[in-house]
Amino acid sequence: MLTHLNIQNFTLVDHLDLDLKPGMTVITGETGAGKSILLDALGQTLGDRADGERVRTGASRADICATFDTRKIPAAAEWLLGNDLQQADHPHECLLRRVVASDGKSKAYVNGQSVTLQQLRTLGEMLIDIHSQHEHQSLLVKDTHRRLVDEFAGQTELAKQVRQAWREWQSRLEHFLHLRDNAAEVNARFQLLSYQVEELEQLGLQQGEQAKLEAEQRSLANAEEILRGSQQLAAFCGDEEQGLGVNLHRALHILRGLPEKSAALKTAEELLTSAQIQVEEAQHEIEQHIDSFTLDPQRLQHVEERLSAIYDLARKHRIQAEELPDLVNKLSGELEQLQGGDAKLDQLAQQVTQTEKTYRQLADQLSAKRTKAGNGLAKQVNEQLKLLAMENAKFSVSLIPLGDKPGANGLEEVEFLISTNPGQAPRPLGKIASGGELSRISLAIQVVTAQTSAIPTLVFDEVDVGIGGATGDVVGQLLRQLGERGQVICVTHLAQVASKGHQHLQVVKTANKKSAESTLVELDGASKVEEVARMLGGLKVTEQSLAHAREMLAL
Repeated sequence: MLTHLNIQNFTLVDHLDLDLKPGMTVITGETGAGKSILLDALGQTLGDRADGERVRTGASRADICATFDTRKIPAAAEWLLGNDLQQADHPHECLLRRVVASDGKSKAYVNGQSVTLQQLRTLGEMLIDIHSQHEHQSLLVKDTHRRLVDEFAGQTELAKQVRQAWREWQSRLEHFLHLRDNAAEVNARFQLLSYQVEELEQLGLQQGEQAKLEAEQRSLANAEEILRGSQQLAAFCGDEEQGLGVNLHRALHILRGLPEKSAALKTAEELLTSAQIQVEEAQHEIEQHIDSFTLDPQRLQHVEERLSAIYDLARKHRIQAEELPDLVNKLSGELEQLQGGDAKLDQLAQQVTQTEKTYRQLADQLSAKRTKAGNGLAKQVNEQLKLLAMENAKFSVSLIPLGDKPGANGLEEVEFLISTNPGQAPRPLGKIASGGELSRISLAIQVVTAQTSAIPTLVFDEVDVGIGGATGDVVGQLLRQLGERGQVICVTHLAQVASKGHQHLQVVKTANKKSAESTLVELDGASKVEEVARMLGGLKVTEQSLAHAREMLAL
């Protein structure tokens, strides 16, 4: 349930803090006062497209926060928990926030944490359901008919499974047809891959082998120079007359023979002693290297031939030599996919058959659910149409089989049909219903589908357009009944509807030469009577209209 709405710097609103209650809340006001601003602001917190022009003139950004109580919305509570967005101290409170800058850029938050617009929309769809005055336009689209029937049947998850099964079936079928219809091309590819894989496997290059071979090649190619230099180093370190070791020994002998040594000389003695040890160790390592070193021209030839083969094959495939091991794995995998020929096609055909069978089983279930739900929806809508002064109208849900061309949404099209006069055959809504009739049909469908909604907060934005008189009174009663089951927020221009609200909010617009501002005032008692009277009689409120307003509110 929507419990609080805070709006700052949005269109004509400077600052608005609004507490909302359970039941039916009506929002009224004169034409142009900005009755829909509240719903537009609410739409921003639910992920509607941001528009910098909606930021109040002179402000740098608009800031809108909507607070919801999720105790009766387990799906939303579960979603928050699953996305690590639930508040630990207030687990049943959900705060949606949208900040829109004057340049059109926006940021979205859930419980203080930054989220994507898609996340905001996903959560918003669980929290609130908005029915607008333009809803009847979407009723002319068959996709809307199918969605409403599936929702009324409580089968949105099954419909989703049908779409997934359809995609799986079509993917397998496309792969099968490609292989079957391109057999010659596939066979040529198979032959090429067989040759390439065999050539790569014969090379047998291992990961890291190339780098080791290159290092070995450099060592073998410079073997004579390395050996000669090593021998010179050994002589330089170990010469008995002028070698490093002998000279260091002489230097230490002089130092140790001094009768008195300063701190600097003592440090020098320590350093020379360490140097003597390191020179001896270095000499030992050099001599070990010389003893183990061998000149091997044959090994050099083998290494160079191996590297040449690696480089040639890499150039052939137009890749770096180090990528060859990965290439053989990739080509082997593709070759495996093409192996089997007819056996592979038979296997794919079986997979196509199985995925089609799965799709049709799910689609058959969905068709049965749609048939039952369509009958139930039609019955309830017709009952509502009678209340809305369309006694002769007959609404029906038609399921049109797609025959041998099923689709992602099932085995049939769903279409709403209406007959508005006795003896008239049901036809599509757009071909038979007038604008006023379409508004009432839309309202009847919305009222019926709202009763089965798992969302406790329902918003109706001037859905009573084109309706008046006794029919308007019935509309108000229907919306109040919905409000008693949860929460209904209704923007209306009808006194008959406004008089039925549990909570009444009036939009008031004030203007001067520099700016205009809209505010929202909660009405009760005399102020509520005056507003209903204004809606009945126009700008001039008379005693007669006041009396009529009191009577409507009393009823």
